Order: sequence, then structure tokens, then C-alpha cells
Amino acid sequence: MKVAVECKSPLLQKSLEMFLKKYLSSNKQCDIIVRDVKCLNDPRCFYVSSEKDSDLIKPFSKSQLLFALENKYKSIYKDGLHDNHDSGLEEPLNFEILEKRIEFLTAEYQKNILRAVKAFYEK
Repeated sequence: MKVAVECKSPLLQKSLEMFLKKYLSSNKQCDIIVRDVKCLNDPRCFYVSSEKDSDLIKPFSKSQLLFALENKYKSIYKDGLHDNHDSGLEEPLNFEILEKRIEFLTAEYQKNILRAVKAFYEK
């Protein structure tokens, strides 16, 4: 997912750029344009405002922003026009690798504790 930000509010512009730094792109290459002004005739427009008809109502968190943008992206590109389009979203995490790493570190930690306890009582 590539996002461009065009806001009249400098504070909102900078905040959105910080939240979306890894998704930022130019207006010509983006999938979605985030604006704080209503835009008609552009399906890529994502409207952020305090109004109820906006795509995202202010105030919002980073997670709310990303979730709403992902939903907008899916609604725009759901018809398969951009199947080979790189969305930029991470693949689901593989927890098996993480679990094995935690098991290894836990076993290593346990060995170190036992070694320290044995060393303490052998003196």
C-alpha cells in the first residue's frame, strides 16, 4: 500500500507523515491520498475530519489510521485489478520460529541459573 498525504493543516500533515512514514509515496504513484478536505471524483481519496461522513474521524490513533487505510485499500482494489500490486503490508508472522527461539533462550537461562546456584553452594 502506497500512501500520499495532502493536508491543509500543517500539524495533521506532519502527524500523518510520521504515522505513515514507511507507506509514503508521491501522488502519482500512490494507491491512496489522505486529505483533510473533502474530495469528490477521486476513489483514491481518504478523507480525515471531525465530520461523521469522513473515512476517519479525528482524533484517531496510529492503529485506527492503519486499520481504516487497509480497509479503504481493500475496498478500492478488491476487484482484482491490482492482483500483482505490492501492497507493502507485512506477511503474517510465523510464531514457530519465535517459539523455538524463546525455548532456546529459556533453556540457556535455566542452565546459567543452575550453574550460578551450584557455584554458590560448592564454595
